[in-house]
Amino acid sequence: MTVVKNALDRALTWVCVALFAALVLDVTWQVFARQVLDSPSAWSEELAKYLFIWLGLFGAALVFGERGHIAVDIAVARAPGRVQLVASVLAQLAILAFTLLTLVWGGYRISALAWDQTLTGLPVNVGWLYLALPLAGVLTAFYTVYHLIRIITGAELAVDPDAELEIS
Repeated sequence: MTVVKNALDRALTWVCVALFAALVLDVTWQVFARQVLDSPSAWSEELAKYLFIWLGLFGAALVFGERGHIAVDIAVARAPGRVQLVASVLAQLAILAFTLLTLVWGGYRISALAWDQTLTGLPVNVGWLYLALPLAGVLTAFYTVYHLIRIITGAELAVDPDAELEIS
């Protein structure tokens, strides 16, 4: 499973790099067209909006895979090891439930509902653009299951030992 995760990390990193590069090029064109050519581009603004959404969702999945997300675990970090394990497993299960219900199922439903809607500025249907939700949800669910298995088997610590525990 680690091999799959590492391959997924690399692929997702390159997808995020490509999305970011496309976003930079698109916004650069948008500014150039508006300021230099004095002819604003309607499609570039709409494209930038959707590139930003896709980048945010896939970037969040990638950060989640690295366990780089925000975690307020000061109380758990001071608890005994068994409590840390139980709290971490419960947190992973809650994240998995939210991801499956909201991103995967809800994202699929909204994408299906918007499948026939067209955009004025881009030659694609809205449903294709909403596919970022269930795709990011599947990625996040995979990472959640991966970390859950590693936490339960003891291959990964329940709480990050490098986290700051100082209270002023």
